[in-house]
Amino acid sequence: MLQGVTAMDMFDFLTSRQFTLPALFMLGGLALGFVLERVLLVALGRLWSRKDWDGFQTVRKSLRGMITLWFAIGGAYASTRLAALNPAVRLIYHEAFLALIIFTMSLVIARILAGLLDLYISRAEGAFPSTTILGNIVRITVMLTGILVILKILDVPITPILTALGVGGFAMALAFQDTLSNLFSGLHILASKQLRPGDYVELDTGNEGYVVDVTWRNTTIRTLPNNVVVIPNSKLATTVLTNYHRPVKEFSVLVDVGVGYDSDLQRVEEITLEIAREVLREVHGGVSGFEPQVYYKEFSDIRIEFTVVLRAEEYVDQYRLKHEFIKRLHERYGLEEIDIPSLVTTMYLEPSRH
Repeated sequence: MLQGVTAMDMFDFLTSRQFTLPALFMLGGLALGFVLERVLLVALGRLWSRKDWDGFQTVRKSLRGMITLWFAIGGAYASTRLAALNPAVRLIYHEAFLALIIFTMSLVIARILAGLLDLYISRAEGAFPSTTILGNIVRITVMLTGILVILKILDVPITPILTALGVGGFAMALAFQDTLSNLFSGLHILASKQLRPGDYVELDTGNEGYVVDVTWRNTTIRTLPNNVVVIPNSKLATTVLTNYHRPVKEFSVLVDVGVGYDSDLQRVEEITLEIAREVLREVHGGVSGFEPQVYYKEFSDIRIEFTVVLRAEEYVDQYRLKHEFIKRLHERYGLEEIDIPSLVTTMYLEPSRH
């Protein structure tokens, strides 16, 4: 026990006749905090709704339950003031209540700052992407600061702790090289703006999909079949990747077509462009303002080859555009009697000789 304080001394007021009044203070603080929290949050919601500030939801979530807890702690503190306690015991309680207040306030501040940071970078053009790693860094920094303040208030020497952390940190850096490599690689990926959550990327390994999140250890990619690929940040930082959302999301879609040598190429081009404009205008994912192009490129053995250039809003929209374009173009070519030759292979089998 601390300075001759026993467990019986710590909880003596709970078994004494003076228990009723301190208990009323504790319950009263809890009830008052419960009411004031709801009144305060409603008032702040009305005030900030007039100013159209989206950060209110972040503040509201961070404060939820905390105001009630603070009033309950205040009631508990008042109860220890009223109870006949040993001065040393009362000091222990007061320091414990103060440490709890500082810890919960640090928690609230960490939540608010992380939420506001996420809100800011999701709107600021060219800012860091909204990822878990940045929010975690903010939370850890604020919480460590709060813990250091608590240790200072409790008269716990901080310098030896920081010295020990410095020496221990060097040893941990050697022991956790891979983990630290992933951490700094993740920060490098975010700082270099190679990718952001929501980008569609393709790796040199053949994996492709949407970036879900960049954490302190790995990057998560969701593929089109709705599977998840988890890649360590250290490997992602050194891999060759194609980001189909950079510098813009719009994506050129190339469709190869061929027609017979007896076709009227001018008429073929007009019909093809007509179908292409129709698809871009009517199919979801097409860029309606884009003017499609037709480029004849070569004479093959059986037909004249050309490429049609469409424009999709993003990479995955190309599949829908190709699907509709090929269907409609084939139907229209059939109506216009435009031939699409295909190579036919005939096999002659000699009868077996016995």
